[in-house]
Amino acid sequence: MKKITGIPASNGIAMAKVYHLIEPDLTYDQTNTNNPYDEVHRLNDALHVTKEDLQAIRTHTENTLGIEHAEIFSAHLLVLEDPEFIKQIKDKITEDHLSAEAALDEVSKFFMNLFENMDNEYMRERAADIKDVSKRVMAHLLGVTLPNPALINEEVIVVAHDLTPSHTAQLNRKYVKGFATNIGGKTSHSAIMARSLEIPAVVGTKEITALTKQGDCLIIDGNNGQVIINPSNELKEIYKEKQIAFKKQKQIWSTLKNEQSISKDGIQVELAANIGSPDDVRAVLENGGEGIGLYRTEFLFMGKSTLPSEDEQYKAYKTVLEAMNGKPVIVRTLDIGGDKEIDYLQLPEEMNPFLGFRAIRFCLENEHIFRPQLRALLRASVHGNLKIMFPMVAALEEFRQAKGILLEEKNALQDEGVIVSPSIEVGIMVEIPSTAVLAKQFAKEVDFFSIGTNDLIQYTMAADRMNERVAYLYQPYHPAILNLVHQVIEAAHNEGKWVGMCGEMAEDPLAIPLLLGLGLDEFSMSASSILPARSQIRDLSKADMEIVAHDALAMGTAEEVVSLIKSKLK
Repeated sequence: MKKITGIPASNGIAMAKVYHLIEPDLTYDQTNTNNPYDEVHRLNDALHVTKEDLQAIRTHTENTLGIEHAEIFSAHLLVLEDPEFIKQIKDKITEDHLSAEAALDEVSKFFMNLFENMDNEYMRERAADIKDVSKRVMAHLLGVTLPNPALINEEVIVVAHDLTPSHTAQLNRKYVKGFATNIGGKTSHSAIMARSLEIPAVVGTKEITALTKQGDCLIIDGNNGQVIINPSNELKEIYKEKQIAFKKQKQIWSTLKNEQSISKDGIQVELAANIGSPDDVRAVLENGGEGIGLYRTEFLFMGKSTLPSEDEQYKAYKTVLEAMNGKPVIVRTLDIGGDKEIDYLQLPEEMNPFLGFRAIRFCLENEHIFRPQLRALLRASVHGNLKIMFPMVAALEEFRQAKGILLEEKNALQDEGVIVSPSIEVGIMVEIPSTAVLAKQFAKEVDFFSIGTNDLIQYTMAADRMNERVAYLYQPYHPAILNLVHQVIEAAHNEGKWVGMCGEMAEDPLAIPLLLGLGLDEFSMSASSILPARSQIRDLSKADMEIVAHDALAMGTAEEVVSLIKSKLK
């Protein structure tokens, strides 16, 4: 038995066996062969097993996530059955006496390069399919196992160095009971996805992959960041009791599901949820969400081999709007870059991707991607209460340009006879200090602000939120952050506009009293955090919290602010 401590990223307790989600080493030593016949035979075997893999994954994905999600694997099967692709690999083996690995590597790189340099966008996207299929065949040639999170069909705790958004998008909450990672923090995408899936998670353990093996028994305590490897029977019983206690607490919170979010002195706020797909709406409604404060549309673009069509996007947005039945739904336009990669877009590597070509910057230079998304949103707007939000806006010109494109598409649709809602609010995420500093000017033109504290904190403090060595500087309660938040709220209210927050700070029990005191109108968070937050707000007086927030703004350190909050909450 061994205990390790990480960062509690998602509440709850889970107990199950380990499923290692670790990318294997696919390097190979042998480049030439004296036995071409044997190498062709090895290749045929690897192709056959890969085909069986892909068929199984496609069937499973179709049954669990639907036909649209399964189409990526249909495209992979087409690559695997392409006679020219296979012939060239076998020719390299028989004529050039390359090993099966070297031949596969050389031919796949040739085709990837060929497709990537074509003018036709559809053909360029085939490069990603070839890369994925070749990787799977290579794994079988080398006798190593590729992780297939979509195929998990028993209760497990996923253990990984980190979880990419595309990995987490494939996780099935029915079987994945929790996860633990080596790296990450409370605001890493793996942590955010854990809260969306409502499964316990501990991140930033540093060594969980090295200390565990496939099949080990694991306890994840997402309430305090504890991970226990191969616990004793006695400890298992203790944690089973903790699970029961946590479930009872959740039952108490559930009585507030249909209640309003009103402070002790009668001030009402809105508690909304952050989602990544239409499937997440169920949890929002089950947890009493009063709206969706952030729909991360990038997940529509991930885990696929091609861009989603306008109609695909329209169906997804329509599904969410109808399910929310008139409650507000804020849809963030495509936000990729940083740690959110989409292979088929072939984005160039950057020295600092978090400060690079991402989010609204990417969309404004790729209108062939941006405009279909806006058209899909506008078409879907008649099915509910849609609000559109542009991410990572750093300058007023960017907002004006993005809104201008939106209005062009609205006019074009109306000219085509398509009905568009006349009351779509258009706002921005405030996640860059320059935007917060110029909040007065922005507030005259936007309909609302939503403060994205995950990035706002790291940009203000110059501390990468994924870098554990500077994690001590990632301080949500730092007076500099609080003053920026205060500035944004004040500027908006002076123009009669409302302000929400969709960063992880919005669900932080220590931050909620401050944000209530600062006048935040909407708190958007993971669905599982809504009821605990509602319970907390009902016990707080906004008038009292205004005094606390005023004092916090004048302090010099985050530690002083935390001490102040804790003393007042007693």
